[in-house]
Amino acid sequence: MTFTNTGTTAARAGTVSFATHIIGALGIDWATVTTNQPLPAPLAGGASTTRTYTVCVESWRVPLGMHVDTRTVTATWS
Repeated sequence: MTFTNTGTTAARAGTVSFATHIIGALGIDWATVTTNQPLPAPLAGGASTTRTYTVCVESWRVPLGMHVDTRTVTATWS
């Protein structure tokens, strides 16, 4: 993911939240697991940085025939 600070002052801290959905074989959304990770900080005003995250879900939550799909990512800078 690429994060861009569109402001003029440095962002000193923040959190990125991933909403990962557990999808059944017929496309039914059975559950949503939210994971939070720290954002790459500090990030100077006008700068961008790229970070890769691994989102993990316990194997018992995803039985055979089901899959995971991270649908929503939210970043909050402070």
